[in-house]
Amino acid sequence: MKKWFGATAILSLSMTMLLVGCGGGGQQTQETSTQPQPAAQPTQEAEPKQEFNDQLIIATGGTAGTYYPLGGGMATIWQEKIPGLNVTAQSTGGSVENLKLINKGEVDLALVQNDIASFAMDGTEVFTEKFDKFKAVASLYPEVIQLVVSADSDIQSVTDLKGKRVSVGSAGSGNEVDARLILNESALTYDDIDEMFLSYAESADAFKNNQLDAFFVISGVPTPALQDASALKKIRLVPIEGAVAEGLKSKYPFFVDHVIPAGTYNGQDQEIKTIAVQAQLIVRDGLDEKLTQEMTKVLFENLDQLATIHAKGKEISLDKALDGLSGNVDPGTAKYYQEKGVK
Repeated sequence: MKKWFGATAILSLSMTMLLVGCGGGGQQTQETSTQPQPAAQPTQEAEPKQEFNDQLIIATGGTAGTYYPLGGGMATIWQEKIPGLNVTAQSTGGSVENLKLINKGEVDLALVQNDIASFAMDGTEVFTEKFDKFKAVASLYPEVIQLVVSADSDIQSVTDLKGKRVSVGSAGSGNEVDARLILNESALTYDDIDEMFLSYAESADAFKNNQLDAFFVISGVPTPALQDASALKKIRLVPIEGAVAEGLKSKYPFFVDHVIPAGTYNGQDQEIKTIAVQAQLIVRDGLDEKLTQEMTKVLFENLDQLATIHAKGKEISLDKALDGLSGNVDPGTAKYYQEKGVK
């Protein structure tokens, strides 16, 4: 929390008048002006920052993903820059759980995939009812679909997963939802694979121990779980392109083309074509507008600091804050965007 320190300034004024006579010269006297003097203007003090006595929770993701460290970085910045505000980052199962938590009012902010937020609003896929108790704040960075296999694997495309041991992510997670969509677009179902519902960290451990043939990771790159896996075992990323990518993009507009640069992971010497969705920040309905306006302002004014906490901070920008955003924009956030001319 920022601490404000007062400073006491002591001004010592010493006036010495020296009258010098030249040849019996006379005493100098100060003339009194008869002209009216302008009235002294009151000193204008800077308006103090509003203090928010709020304790908030931001739902993030697993500790081996991107959401948890990034959300923790946001919490740190908000606490430092906004007097009286306390924000706690909570580790969760990811987008689906985060939307359920925020819809119940159990958390105040959350990081989610824009496709999962869209499904939640429509009450489709893993959602049996429409979720309408959240507002959108900002689009953040690409969440990249990464299909990981060992370097010597015979898996060259999604269709080659048939009969293989595949982790699709934690059960009911956004990772699992997208993995299933990709499998279905490749004419595969869970009946065609030996599916496992593992977190990123669990998937990486099972992969290193040769208990998995492949696993899906949908996260910002580089992903800590993949960095961990590639440090001990040679990996290869399977492209998601061609008919599969085009089919998904035509059905679900939130899927976009993406290229993972060569050298992102240890031993990955070629760029990989795949698809991505977008990470976004949301808040629960009814959060104080002045608070959300200030939090949005502080977030975008301190992206350099966020980037020192997590590299994804470099990919967040004000001019892309509304790109691919799912949901109605929070009223306080909208005021900030209006001030900045963001459309």
